[in-house]
Amino acid sequence: MFANLALGTLIISLTVVIHTFGLIWVTHAMNWLTGKVRPQGHRSRILAMNTVVIGIFAILTVEVWLWAAFYYGLNVFGDFETALYFSTATFSTVGYGDVITSHEWRILAALEGVNGFLLIGWSTAYLIAASMRVGPFKAGEHF
Repeated sequence: MFANLALGTLIISLTVVIHTFGLIWVTHAMNWLTGKVRPQGHRSRILAMNTVVIGIFAILTVEVWLWAAFYYGLNVFGDFETALYFSTATFSTVGYGDVITSHEWRILAALEGVNGFLLIGWSTAYLIAASMRVGPFKAGEHF
């Protein structure tokens, strides 16, 4: 159990660093694009929001792949595709249950679910903040 907790803490810390720098990059990209396209009006809003969504998706993908790489490196799964499938289902908290870890690694898998839940929530909050700032949902509009 200690190995699960220690390794889980390490991976969670890495994903938080990835998420932090990833969102900083997305913010810079969004600001750069809206600065370049601002005279076009709504076109810059659409471009900015597309940048945010694709950027968040890319960040989450890197984090899922990191978890999968650890599972594969630990020989939790026999091939990388299975590790990636399991990681995607676990990180997104879907948890189909058709692929499971051994008893030895179940705490690690649970930590990934909590990690994914928190990072997807953080991403959602960021997406709403971005949509209020430059996107189609200005404060007081549409609500």
